[in-house]
Amino acid sequence: MSTARTWAVALAGVDGHLVEVEADLSNQTPEFRIIGLPDKSLGEAVQRVHNACKNTGLDLPRRRLTVNLSPASLPKHGAGFDLAIAVASLAAGGSLAARSIAATVHIGELGLDGRVRPVPGVLPAVFAAARAGFDAVIVPRGNEAEARLVTGIEVRGAASLAEVAVWHGADVEVPDVATVHPPAVAMREGADLDLSEIVGQEEAVDALIVAAAGGHHLLLSGPPGAGKTMLARRLPGIMPPLDEQDALEVASVKSLSGEHVATLDRVPPLEAPHHSASVAALVGGGSRAARPGAIARAHCGVLFLDEAAEFSRVALDALRQPLEAGVIEVNRAGFTAHFPARFQLLLAMNPCPCGNHGVRGAECTCPPMSIRRYSGRLSGPLRDRIDIGLQVNRVAASRAAGVGRTTTSKARSQVVTARARAAQRWKSTPWRRNAEVPGNMAPPGGAATLRGDTLPAGSRSRTRSAHSPRLRPCA
Repeated sequence: MSTARTWAVALAGVDGHLVEVEADLSNQTPEFRIIGLPDKSLGEAVQRVHNACKNTGLDLPRRRLTVNLSPASLPKHGAGFDLAIAVASLAAGGSLAARSIAATVHIGELGLDGRVRPVPGVLPAVFAAARAGFDAVIVPRGNEAEARLVTGIEVRGAASLAEVAVWHGADVEVPDVATVHPPAVAMREGADLDLSEIVGQEEAVDALIVAAAGGHHLLLSGPPGAGKTMLARRLPGIMPPLDEQDALEVASVKSLSGEHVATLDRVPPLEAPHHSASVAALVGGGSRAARPGAIARAHCGVLFLDEAAEFSRVALDALRQPLEAGVIEVNRAGFTAHFPARFQLLLAMNPCPCGNHGVRGAECTCPPMSIRRYSGRLSGPLRDRIDIGLQVNRVAASRAAGVGRTTTSKARSQVVTARARAAQRWKSTPWRRNAEVPGNMAPPGGAATLRGDTLPAGSRSRTRSAHSPRLRPCA
């Protein structure tokens, strides 16, 4: 048999598309060619596969070998196709069982010595294989723990090409090679931060609890040293733990970003890009392969923009569409990628360029026009999507030595209770949090049912929070 087929996965955002890898031998001038819209890194698979097979003891036939990646109209990129190309080529030459490889999805990059190296995006790729009805998938051993997060499909981790070949019926010695592991994951910054460390900012703490309970976007304005960043970094800790579906979506985005995923993290993520970040860094993209930006990495968590007025106007306005739709679409020539983008936006900014406008005991050197221009960096449509605005002042030295009255665990309990009440109140609708409710909708049972909960998104211009009488919703 001169033709063999197996399967791989092409990723476009978090969506995986099954790709049929066909290998055909013909009696022509010996050549190894890959067709089907491969990118440069995928085109270089020819040399990687050739050397890996030779060093494994499974030489490829010295004939014309053509590998087709179908559908041919779908762009393919990355080295994750190496393993599928190798097993299809070997099966076309009779070294492997064609029926065995046809029922299995293969994902992995090959080293020249035959080792199988980890690749990004294994989790969404295995999801795509399971949805397509496949029963087995072979992945790099370094990605095995990540792939096993998907249920309903048999996952095999391979350290070398020889190990894969033996599974498909080849008679070859399996060398004892060290597993190639992805880079270690750094501990998340702020994982041990507690809300009790916030002293003298009771109103701001109440604002965080209200924002977390209702899923509201928040703007903190105040001078440097008022504690805006401290408050923002403690918001994910008081949000309810992610359920399994949301945790899997967050893990899929992490996998696409090249992070090692071994377990499901239930703590909502926090993304805090620098104010010099470009539109592409926030939205995501790439010329050949779409990579998730800060918006997608903050999915189900918090996107914190410190010094928000220092971001470019174009970058800030790029947030408007994902804030409404909950998804970001990256369009490039030849492909379209979708990333989930349901996040809470938290902005922090100074009152003026020097930061001293309106601060008692400090002198502001900014002219009035500069102050108006600075505050105008946030466009009207973006401000309209912010539910809560709060002025944060510096804490007096006499109050800075105390202990905060609210702990993270206590605040999280309040948020969970409030969200449960909101979900019960809106159970006959598609909404579960107050921030999701259109402004023209009245809560069942009247406004009295909102007591102890958060303000509906549509009432932001005239309603105050029940938690904090001085909390100022943004117009």
